[in-house]
Amino acid sequence: MTTVDAIAPLAGETKQEAFGVYVHWPFCLSKCPYCDFNSHVRHAPIDEDRFALAFAREIETTAARAPGREVSSIFLGGGTPSLMRPQTVGAILDAIGKHWRVAPGVEVTLDDASLKALGRLHTAREALDAVAIARTAFERYSFDLIYARPDQTPAMWADELKLAISEAAEHLSLYQLTIEPETPFFGLHAAGKLKTPDEATARALYDVTQEVCARRGLPAYEISNHARAGAECKHNLVYWRGEEYAGIGPGAHGRLDIDGVRHAIATEKRPEAWLMRVEANGHGVVTDDRLNSEERADEFLLMGLRLAEGIDPQRYAALSGRALDPRRIALLREEGAIIVDESGRLRVTQAGFPVLDAVVADLAA
Repeated sequence: MTTVDAIAPLAGETKQEAFGVYVHWPFCLSKCPYCDFNSHVRHAPIDEDRFALAFAREIETTAARAPGREVSSIFLGGGTPSLMRPQTVGAILDAIGKHWRVAPGVEVTLDDASLKALGRLHTAREALDAVAIARTAFERYSFDLIYARPDQTPAMWADELKLAISEAAEHLSLYQLTIEPETPFFGLHAAGKLKTPDEATARALYDVTQEVCARRGLPAYEISNHARAGAECKHNLVYWRGEEYAGIGPGAHGRLDIDGVRHAIATEKRPEAWLMRVEANGHGVVTDDRLNSEERADEFLLMGLRLAEGIDPQRYAALSGRALDPRRIALLREEGAIIVDESGRLRVTQAGFPVLDAVVADLAA
């Protein structure tokens, strides 16, 4: 499966903490059988003018709660946001620029998407053609693939991956197919009608991913993302580094620091219900939880250890009020799951990444 992400060019980096804006467009032409995202199919025309006004209103309300930020990245996800009319995208970007400062080097990502075996509507050839179009229009673009598919072998995946790297200039997102509850694939898998690779084959596919990408100059900077040096996705780094981001649109999530407290915010998932909430209240927020120090530190640990750069244990201690247990760190080092580098950063090894959840649970205990 492929996804083409068009990423606007980067200018100079800033040293201040990053702030991202995620905008969720919830509509698709069809619902993929493996997808558990908040995406919806509508056969009647979508009132984009009304939705554009609602997006702008929620941006205004969110900016009032988190004023004075400088936006370093904007990610339009979904759903299939490329189905939006250009004027809808323009209205959303204009609203962001009206209510927050936008950094000169802002990264803007528009996520699009891909195959028949996965219930997608386009072919591999069409996906490659889309990459070629992106190459002519953008300095930076990304290529997404799903692996560990039914009947896929490591050799087949290696060939597919080499082709993708030859087409993608500097960034790849590579995800193992997971069978999520309440999706059509879940029922097929439970009935034995959809067979995915066994554990040993899935591990071999993961190892091939790391080897092929590293050999061609796109090492993993995050457990599922690979890039040439300097081409990492700025927006996703906001999540993994535990920085602030605003969530706009149906089913969007955000993390905002308000009066010194980290808030975990989520909006109404159902598009029409979200629309009515925004029109009535200025926002579609349905949950707004204050994270205590332990919750914030655990989230920082969980997300930060996904990165090849790892985490600074001192930041964890500052967030949680306690240091990581040196005995647990020593044990995980002996097992080869983590290392502590010369700067003191704690990083998960290639051997540790396939069991990342266990590593995080052990450190957080």
